[in-house]
Amino acid sequence: MLSPADNETLTRTGPGTGCGGLLRAYWQPVALIEELDGPRQAKAVRLLGEDLVLWRKPDGSYGLIGRYCAHRGVDLAYGRLERSGVRCLYHGWLYDDTGHCLEQPAEPEHSRFHEKIRQPAYPCRAVNGIVFAYLGGGDPPPFPHFDAFIAPETHTFAFKGLWECNWLQGLEGGIDPSHVSYLHRFLQQDPRDTYGQQFAEVVAGTGKPLSALVAEHPRPDIDVETAEHGLRVFAVRELGADVRHVRVTNLVFPNAFAIPFGNDMTITQWHVPVDDENHYWYMIMCDFAKETDKATLRAQRLASCTLPDYRPLRNRDNDWGFDPVEQDTLTYTGMGLDINVHDQWAVESIGRIQDRSTEHLGVSDRAVTAYRRMLLRSVAAHAAGQPGVARPADEAAAARLRGPMAVDAVLAGPDWRERWPETDRRRRAAGAWTGDLVGEGR
Repeated sequence: MLSPADNETLTRTGPGTGCGGLLRAYWQPVALIEELDGPRQAKAVRLLGEDLVLWRKPDGSYGLIGRYCAHRGVDLAYGRLERSGVRCLYHGWLYDDTGHCLEQPAEPEHSRFHEKIRQPAYPCRAVNGIVFAYLGGGDPPPFPHFDAFIAPETHTFAFKGLWECNWLQGLEGGIDPSHVSYLHRFLQQDPRDTYGQQFAEVVAGTGKPLSALVAEHPRPDIDVETAEHGLRVFAVRELGADVRHVRVTNLVFPNAFAIPFGNDMTITQWHVPVDDENHYWYMIMCDFAKETDKATLRAQRLASCTLPDYRPLRNRDNDWGFDPVEQDTLTYTGMGLDINVHDQWAVESIGRIQDRSTEHLGVSDRAVTAYRRMLLRSVAAHAAGQPGVARPADEAAAARLRGPMAVDAVLAGPDWRERWPETDRRRRAAGAWTGDLVGEGR
């Protein structure tokens, strides 16, 4: 459990907070690129408790500045997009992507008042379907060479979803490897053939889908080790005769995780505060074997949410679609086939901001407790001006941050710790693209 003070430290992320300052020191997803498609290439966004307006500039890059005009507080999300920036509709004040006010048409012609005005402004960069922004001080760090960032765009798919709870609840759910044995289990044959079918896909060497395999072995041996990207989490299930199912997932510091998704794919997923009671998950799927069918994947995801906010159709307002008959006959949750909904229920049902001082954590929670310790240390270190975990200081350091490897593997023999990376290496060697793993330490 956490003390009430530590829980407060890790769940408050607005301007001026310790954890908010840490998260701002890293690139954070701010929108999907597709959200700016169409005739209106601008949108209001809320990120880490700040209200901002994001727009696509004529050269294809992006601007991100404070949402409300410094003059009379009018909403710039409705401003006119011009070659030089965003012009306020009320009195014509014009702002560029650095937040500088370029024009104040109603002021005297000789006035230099505009030179004193500046909106909050943050650099942006689009990568594989997501616009990232840097809200910290000083120069932004280079992007690590993680698969999600270096994969060809043709082999990726990006999406997002709104969860109505604190960001830490979503992130901690993603690094908890034991919950899959119950939360995602089926009472009969798994019928999924849509997004989320990683749990319906047969695990090589077992003849069983992952959902059945983890349900039959609900007591994994969980181990956690530090890595350059954050934490590496092992969930090892003994299958008998010195054979093990080894599932390797990763905490990508500070607020993302990387997991295997079927035999040929991985997913990197960020949990990004809107404010302290709501957050978006953003994900980039990487397919090593073939190009992604973006149209099909997008249609599957859009069928489960509403636009423009990407709020799930199953949510707290309708009890996440809970069906007691389904719970008795098909799924353990009774909440449909989409594993995202299962995870969403688990973290939203705790409340908007979980009180971790009432928890009772066990050995199976090693990944969660290790992450909390790392996060608390990092908040304090950042406040003291020290460098952060997985925050590269230069391009050479960024190039060393690779992968991270995320696999499901069935391994025989006692030397599984030395051999599990072979699964990832074979996947990369046989794949349509590859990123070598210099810096992974294996």
